[in-house]
Amino acid sequence: MITVRLFGMTKMLAGNQSSLSLNVANGRPVKELIEHILTRYPTIGELIQKKKVLVSVNQEIAQEETVIRDNDEVALLPPFAGGTGLEQIHDGQFVRVQREDFSIDRELDLVRSRSKRIGGIATFLGIARDRSRGRAVDGITFEHYEGMAQRKLCEIRERALKEFDILELLIIHRYGEIAIGENIVLIIAGAEHRADAFRACKWAIDELKQITPIWKLEHTPEGEVWVEEHP
Repeated sequence: MITVRLFGMTKMLAGNQSSLSLNVANGRPVKELIEHILTRYPTIGELIQKKKVLVSVNQEIAQEETVIRDNDEVALLPPFAGGTGLEQIHDGQFVRVQREDFSIDRELDLVRSRSKRIGGIATFLGIARDRSRGRAVDGITFEHYEGMAQRKLCEIRERALKEFDILELLIIHRYGEIAIGENIVLIIAGAEHRADAFRACKWAIDELKQITPIWKLEHTPEGEVWVEEHP
């Protein structure tokens, strides 16, 4: 018997459960897990087969041949919406995840203090808006996969420092309930020249939305809506 964690829309499709208990024996492949899900929760199973929901084992994306052992951490991951985590890892100053708001001026000063060579800084600030996909939005809640989300944010920073000619990159993302008009995410790239900072900043936010296990729940007058992806 294994426990499978659920996130985002998969919780709703499973009757608002946060996890599933499935009778999968020790040492069996993910393919067998999917077969069990297809039997009990066919809608979720079909989404897995279409690659719209991914299976992770020990916070890594799994293949059908991946073997599941006792005490492995297994989860179903719907399409990511960009996101956060709970605790600070790596460099706690430059990759942070938090419930509370942040000060843009304070974070800019932090990046500037890293090097006297910084001559250009590019920033991206994501803000909760009151309209999405043609419908009114009253508020937003971000859900995340603890641990895996943090690692992905750190990977983005490390890759940016290696692949772009920048001197520092800061990423902060909030989680939980966020009111309209409040800050969500901040990315700051510092480089000798502005063009390098702009490129790194744009790449970082695009990559964050692609690979970070975060899910966005929009609160609307008509009800709550899980957003599978957003621009």
